[in-house]
Amino acid sequence: MTIRAIIVDDEPLARRGLELRLREATDLEIVRQCANGREALVAIAELQPDLMFLDIQMPGLSGFDVLKQVPQESLPMIVFVTAFDRFAIEAFEAHALDYLLKPVDETRLARALDRVRAQWQQRQAVAQREHLMAMLADLTGRGELAQEATSAAAAASARRYASMLPIRVGRETIRLDVAAIDWIDAAGDYMCVHAASQTHVLRATMKELEQMLDPQVFQRVHRSTIVNLARVRSLRPHLNGECFLKLESGQEVKLSRSFRDKVEVLLDRTRAAPRSA
Repeated sequence: MTIRAIIVDDEPLARRGLELRLREATDLEIVRQCANGREALVAIAELQPDLMFLDIQMPGLSGFDVLKQVPQESLPMIVFVTAFDRFAIEAFEAHALDYLLKPVDETRLARALDRVRAQWQQRQAVAQREHLMAMLADLTGRGELAQEATSAAAAASARRYASMLPIRVGRETIRLDVAAIDWIDAAGDYMCVHAASQTHVLRATMKELEQMLDPQVFQRVHRSTIVNLARVRSLRPHLNGECFLKLESGQEVKLSRSFRDKVEVLLDRTRAAPRSA
């Protein structure tokens, strides 16, 4: 079987050079080249590639920003292609993530492809996602639920759910308006909270957040994804029987079959609520 890959780099010559080197890999097909992070997000949603060669330093959305915005179930395997400094390289190595330094060395590329093949055969993309989130937390900072979140979770048991999510980053506490949250994605010990065009990498569990959030509004749509139903614009069926929820932000997240019936009922209630007010 062929490994379907995309190349993401804002430099045309870098994309072309990598494409030429990859022609020697007969089991790999380049299905799209992307010049920025936005194009990469579209390509991942449309093509569901197995592999992404990802530049880190790009204008607009960086490579790290792209990773934060891709749902776990859609994330391809990642090989970083970068001219990054030694600190970042050490982080890649510490978390067992593959990378290529510019200009790309043939021997190093061959070694990276061998690792990709082994990972692809074992279907370890989800495990790699956990390594990615841990690395992002190390490089860009991580948040934690502030102490007041404990009382909010306790209040939730009495059906008084949190209106603000307190996230402590170092000495600062960010009070995130719960209504602004679009969706939440889990990866191991980390949660990516997507709100107001920003992504907060948070060390917490899915269970902790579910206890704080109103289940009539925030519903699990996949084993690793919670969605704000008020932010759902449409539901798109897929040929394989699965569905995707399109959010107001333009992001699409997969609706697992096991959660579909409950989510559709809650969506109907959400849409009917303004009319009955």
